Amino acid sequence: MTATTRPTKPIEGQKPGTSGLRKKTRVFMQPGYLENFVQAIFDAIGGGAGKTFVLGGDGRFFGAEAAQIILKMAAANGAARVIVGRDALLSTPAASHLIRLRGTDGGFIMSASHNPGGPDEDFGLKFNTTNGGPAPEAVTDAIFAASGKLSQIHISDAADIDLSRLGEVDLDGMVVEVVDPVADYAALMESLFDFAALKSLFAGGFRMRYDAMNAITGPYATEIIQNRLEAPAGTVVNATPLPDFGGLHPDPNPTWAKALMDEMMGPDAPDFGAASDGDGDRNMVVGRGIYVSPSDSLAVLAANAHLAPGYSAGLKGIARSMPTSTAADRVAEALGIPAYETPTGWKFFGNLLDAGRATICGEESFGTGSDHVREKDGLWAVLLWLNVLAARGQAVAEIMGDHWAKFGRNYYSRHDYEALPVADAQAITDRLRGKLSSLPGTKVAGMEIAMADDFAYADPVDGSVSSNQGLRVVFTDGSRLVVRLSGTGTEGATLRLYLERYADRGFDQDVQQALDPLIQAAEALAGIREISGRTGPDVIT
Repeated sequence: MTATTRPTKPIEGQKPGTSGLRKKTRVFMQPGYLENFVQAIFDAIGGGAGKTFVLGGDGRFFGAEAAQIILKMAAANGAARVIVGRDALLSTPAASHLIRLRGTDGGFIMSASHNPGGPDEDFGLKFNTTNGGPAPEAVTDAIFAASGKLSQIHISDAADIDLSRLGEVDLDGMVVEVVDPVADYAALMESLFDFAALKSLFAGGFRMRYDAMNAITGPYATEIIQNRLEAPAGTVVNATPLPDFGGLHPDPNPTWAKALMDEMMGPDAPDFGAASDGDGDRNMVVGRGIYVSPSDSLAVLAANAHLAPGYSAGLKGIARSMPTSTAADRVAEALGIPAYETPTGWKFFGNLLDAGRATICGEESFGTGSDHVREKDGLWAVLLWLNVLAARGQAVAEIMGDHWAKFGRNYYSRHDYEALPVADAQAITDRLRGKLSSLPGTKVAGMEIAMADDFAYADPVDGSVSSNQGLRVVFTDGSRLVVRLSGTGTEGATLRLYLERYADRGFDQDVQQALDPLIQAAEALAGIREISGRTGPDVIT
């Protein structure tokens, strides 16, 4: 077994997005494609000599093969140790925790998050830095720059490692440490939440359905919810991670988790429903007969976090992505703590969390988390909801009603237009961008525009500026619409329209009807349907 150096040439398009590099699986399977990107990561971080890394993923197709390649490249690049989840499995939040717990030099996470898996679907790889969070823009820019200058890769010719057995093994002088992917994360959750109260909740007949969507959180939810909290068998469904997620689209929203939604809206619905995505960092929460939007979930969890032992001292601040509704801002104001508005992408929360300025963060794209890790964390959000339910002794609908009565309701929705031709998506954003400066003071769909801009963020910690983060139109009554292109797709372009309207009364309106004036305004301003030829969005959340 020896480390070898192989010649290579740059491959175009290896630019990491907000969550690493995502492409079709067969692209990653091309000879040298994964190797080039991994070498670019090592080159960008100053090499691997003497360093320790974490490695794992969501179990999607090609993950097992990719793990062996990454291990051999780590050894050839001089790494001292790689801590890998058994069978190369680790949820994204568990990987973040392991990086922090073990004080490693970063980690490789193999996932395309909520995107479908399989030979004809999606694969992804991202590098998380020493704080456990996604690589910031300075690092991803360096990785992209390195990918364009590659002339060689370093890789061991050693045999594959058996990743099904716990323990340590040598790989060309590098220690490969195979660990239980669930144990450390479960211990962290037990330190944050009142497990005794949650066990009593289930012992009292509380019924729950957790849909793991044949993805990575299945083993985590089974261990924590069914084994440690003693919820009845069958509480966790679709609990076995599958390479193609059983043909499911592992995105926890009302469209792709329809079976859960149907059950929760049915005559014999459980008390509480939840789902997580492919790599375990997203969550959907549903009560009996009521869907909780991610923006509302963030606000409710922030308002009630003190009920959980891990947050009993209160919050330092609340951060949300710009497209997320302003509901959490109202909670921050009531609590007398700062509220931060960042671009989309969890890496922007990292500085706030590391600096102790924020405790809880959230995105409208079904992501919520706290300073316990540096990633959003789907199962954490579900457990915090359970802790709130146990402490308050109310149903989800009652908690939501109380929250809206105190803070008002932000009617909110996201409309996704998926796999658009890139030219069409660009034409839509160009059309709106070209109007921004002339919009304030004008009216559209009977509403007066107060402000319109292309959102830019100045990081309050390091002073860095991120521009062109989404087109905003804000109306005088506080309503707003946002248009931006998503960075998580692998085919064509995904255009997202975010709609928000605040109400201090009338909390039982149909969401889409309440937002109809904004939907009309968005079409008049951006011409989404006119330019795309679509009759409506592909997904509404």
